[in-house]
Amino acid sequence: MFANIDIVFLMIAAGLILMRLYKILGTRPDDESSKVVKIVAEKTAPTPAPTDDETIKCSVIPNFNKADFCARAKVAFAMILEAFANKDLETLKMLTGKNLFAKFKEIITERDAQGITAETDLIRISQMRIIDAGVSTKGIARVVVRFVSEQINLIKNKAGEVIEGDENFVQEITDVWTFERNLNNVSPVWFLVSTKKK
Repeated sequence: MFANIDIVFLMIAAGLILMRLYKILGTRPDDESSKVVKIVAEKTAPTPAPTDDETIKCSVIPNFNKADFCARAKVAFAMILEAFANKDLETLKMLTGKNLFAKFKEIITERDAQGITAETDLIRISQMRIIDAGVSTKGIARVVVRFVSEQINLIKNKAGEVIEGDENFVQEITDVWTFERNLNNVSPVWFLVSTKKK
């Protein structure tokens, strides 16, 4: 009989303890579990592949390789600057579109007639960024690049005297160059078709 009474008392004590715990701890809101699931899902979700403005702009060009294009564009920038200063028409014709080549040739011819020579020393390209890209209805891909470079530019007369520029002064020059490529052709060559200073 006493054993049965002890069991009853134990059950009552256990019940009182549970009631106190309930009052102290309270209940979990219905949406608490959904919050936990949401946090875990956010932490374990795969990180999206990083993108940048240049990549997004160039995504309209089929099979465009930005790294390869930028490497080639830097080389072309240096080669064209040097060729223009040295009156190297062969190199200019190889790297530029017909209309731009005609303009370069005209300027070089005028300088020759006046006995003027130009010297360009490209120190470095400090910045290069693709600022626009697109494809025409005829399948001509276009990429516009902004170059910021450090250069020393001199113009000399027939006597070899400097009439423009300073050989001790490094200029920071911003150029915007437009390259084009016919996607219908097998050739991967991009031609410079437009230049302007900023």
